[in-house]
Amino acid sequence: YLARQFYDHSIERTYVALIWGELKSDEGTVNASLGRSPKDRRLITVYPENEGRNAITHYRVLEKLHYVSLITCKLETGRTHQIRVHMQHLGHPIFNDASYGGDKILKGTVFTKYKQFIDNCFKIMPRQALHAKSLGFKHPRTQEWMQFDSELPEDFTALLDKWRHYAHYSNQTE
Repeated sequence: YLARQFYDHSIERTYVALIWGELKSDEGTVNASLGRSPKDRRLITVYPENEGRNAITHYRVLEKLHYVSLITCKLETGRTHQIRVHMQHLGHPIFNDASYGGDKILKGTVFTKYKQFIDNCFKIMPRQALHAKSLGFKHPRTQEWMQFDSELPEDFTALLDKWRHYAHYSNQTE
């Protein structure tokens, strides 16, 4: 029964991500087919509409923090690296995602202090800023809706605190 829920996409999966920049709208849907990259089989890429496998991600902006945004994503499909590739496709890769271009300074200034700030952020969270926040499904026997939530890991929380402090300080000096 659980396998069927995965197959028919009735399992709810919610993720939290820190992405570079600000999305054009505060909520939206990315509907872009995905498949293996012909250049590197370890990576996934967006394919033309009738090629690859259908992939749908719904996003909502939770917080704008100057040069990055905190978003929540709900998956309608569950493809490998789906959120990471969809955000890259929109031009807003996940912060510190080395595989999909988020491990470079993509937004901000060229000042040395800012570069040091970003390097420090990368050290605080030496992985992509993506977290599986919740999982929901119907219990196979009782049909009762089950929801499991998880707190943000310490490194993610520390990274957000750092960006919030930076955004607050930057807003006061503008």
